[in-house]
Amino acid sequence: MPRSRARREVRLGPARRTSPPGRWGTVLLTSLSLVLTGTPALAGPAERAFATSRPLPLHRLFDNTAISDDARPDGADFDGAGRSLSAGDLRAAGWTPGRALALDAARLTWPRSAPGEPDNVRADGQSVALRGRGGAVTFLVAGTGGTASGSGTIRYRDGTRGTYTLTAPDWRSGPAATRAVTLPHVNTPGGQLAEKARLYAVTVAAERGRAVASVTLPRDPGPETDLHVFAAAVRETDTGWTGSWSRAVGGYAKAGPWTDRTLRLVVHTSAGGRGLRIRLSNTFADTPVRIGAATVAVQREGAEPRGEPARLTFGGRSGTEIPAGAQAWSDPLRFPVPADTNLLVSFHLPETVTAVPVHTKAIQRSYLSEQDSGDRSGDTSGAAFTGSLTTYPFLTGVDVRGGPGSVVVLGDSITDGNHSEEGGNRRWPDVLARRFLEQDDVPRHGVLNQGISANRVVTDRYPGEGVDRDTAGVSAQHRLERDALAQTSARTVVVFEGINDVRWDTPPEQVIDGLRAIGERVRARGLRAVAATLTPCEGYPDCTPEVEARRTAVNTYLRERGTRENGGPFDALLDFDEVLRDPGRPTRMLPAYDSGDGLHPGHEGLRALADSVDLRELVERGR
Repeated sequence: MPRSRARREVRLGPARRTSPPGRWGTVLLTSLSLVLTGTPALAGPAERAFATSRPLPLHRLFDNTAISDDARPDGADFDGAGRSLSAGDLRAAGWTPGRALALDAARLTWPRSAPGEPDNVRADGQSVALRGRGGAVTFLVAGTGGTASGSGTIRYRDGTRGTYTLTAPDWRSGPAATRAVTLPHVNTPGGQLAEKARLYAVTVAAERGRAVASVTLPRDPGPETDLHVFAAAVRETDTGWTGSWSRAVGGYAKAGPWTDRTLRLVVHTSAGGRGLRIRLSNTFADTPVRIGAATVAVQREGAEPRGEPARLTFGGRSGTEIPAGAQAWSDPLRFPVPADTNLLVSFHLPETVTAVPVHTKAIQRSYLSEQDSGDRSGDTSGAAFTGSLTTYPFLTGVDVRGGPGSVVVLGDSITDGNHSEEGGNRRWPDVLARRFLEQDDVPRHGVLNQGISANRVVTDRYPGEGVDRDTAGVSAQHRLERDALAQTSARTVVVFEGINDVRWDTPPEQVIDGLRAIGERVRARGLRAVAATLTPCEGYPDCTPEVEARRTAVNTYLRERGTRENGGPFDALLDFDEVLRDPGRPTRMLPAYDSGDGLHPGHEGLRALADSVDLRELVERGR
């Protein structure tokens, strides 16, 4: 009697749930069945990735369908309960299939899948092919069933590897403050619900300057949760660029309405260079914004440029559309940029704008053309700009060619320049930038002012989504990635925040934990981390003895345990408290440095802060 053919099964990876359009399918084993003849059973792309460990492009690993057409809300099952993202909401936000998305300085691509087709992968150890050389990898993610987290591996082209931890907040209950985009609806088999859905751009550290070959995603976080990855990219190193000017977005505020108008914004450079590019941001926005045209010029006076403004392009075109939550960089432009000089950055808004991402405390007067006046970005006079602005809408950065990189200052109203002269450029980071320019002992870094008035370390002021009158920003911890780590050629991050936390009853232990976490994250990116002590505020109405006790506790930590030599995360400490305090009464500011309210330094105090900084403490060793 002939011997029956035995069959054996080799399992390559854990059991996985497949998700064709509609409800979750049956649980299938990711397996490869081999018969004695050696003929393998066919496997899908995700299964082949497990079988061979060969890195594949992310889209070939997609095994879940998150997006449904609004006419067929049962055509996808993102979370295992039949709920899904609305294709109509994504389209309204500008997140269309295959759309390039610049998020936190990373260039990602939204899946090209049509609604009802697989558009994301549930992380479970898949090997994803990536290319690029930079200090970070950004993932576009969301968790289902709760926050999902796990550890993965980055593999470099030289054969080395490193580990990372990726955490994806839940798509329905995750924080608004760190989301990349918020959608107003959730689709279900029974119809559409008016419930918010969120997606997140999460960035993890990589070895700076080392070429990435692939990443291995975290393993399945467990039976109740899934970590979904829609896109991934290496955040490329900004070789050859220095950040010269920047402002942080504090919120999303009502504007206008503005229709067919041109904004001409005045910005003051720190470093100079032989060319430039600008960054426009649609942070916190619900809808895309269209830029019809943009120019740059050196300011002569008011809205009048010195000569004809130079045209900027975006991907070779005169304008661009920026999706909700995203950013856009202009193409590099050959344009000599003087240091310590005012520029006019003009851009045309051809469509109606009713709300804007904004930095509220510009302490600089900018200009606005009349309603329905068309594109005036190329005007060689200021006559068309009859309106004025004291905020910075949309514009968040100006980079220059060349230079050694930038020092980023993360701060509150003292850094933002409250009580300094409008248009005088006398904030303490402005003075610090001029000190770099006036010496030859260390490289002449750009200085980027990322202060937001009333900002805090621990708690959010702006809620993170929607139009709101409070534009004091999300917390320093929540904005660290966008406003510091992702800034162009950042080399050093100075953290000068916390006084607003202690004034508003935040326990000092929480402020200390927040500052420590910021320092650790900065150093994990290979950047230099510098902290500053909190300055006195006696005389300000809410600066009570209890506030003073909390301030003292934070400063004691920074002095005794904050720096690396004392086991802390910071490379250096700037003792701004010691600089400004009255020696005879250290709970208050020296009267000569006080603007008059007890909290904010005047011009002499701001200069004293900048002059007290040893520039060598701000420069990375070996640079």
